[in-house]
Amino acid sequence: MALVVTDKNYKELLNGNKPVVLDFWAEWCGPCRMVGPVIDELATEYEGRVVMGKVDIDDNYDLVSEYGIRSVPTILFFKGGQIVDKQVGATGKDAFVEKINKLL
Repeated sequence: MALVVTDKNYKELLNGNKPVVLDFWAEWCGPCRMVGPVIDELATEYEGRVVMGKVDIDDNYDLVSEYGIRSVPTILFFKGGQIVDKQVGATGKDAFVEKINKLL
């Protein structure tokens, strides 16, 4: 299961030594509901190697503003605390696996 990431705890995650994948989503977003289970599945598969988190855009305005999130779902891929890749919109698991493997 992916971690719940908030305005208060995200800096701690990004400052760690593992790559981070953040899924910016909203409960009212249909494509987000398709991507969410894939993110949870990947969190289990990559446990211990990659931090997978979900950011509810309706509750975390600072984080949404900082990264300029305009559409959901938006998935950001971080390495060394820096964004190295981005996925806007729903896509299949294989695309996420490819992007995550590039982080490792």
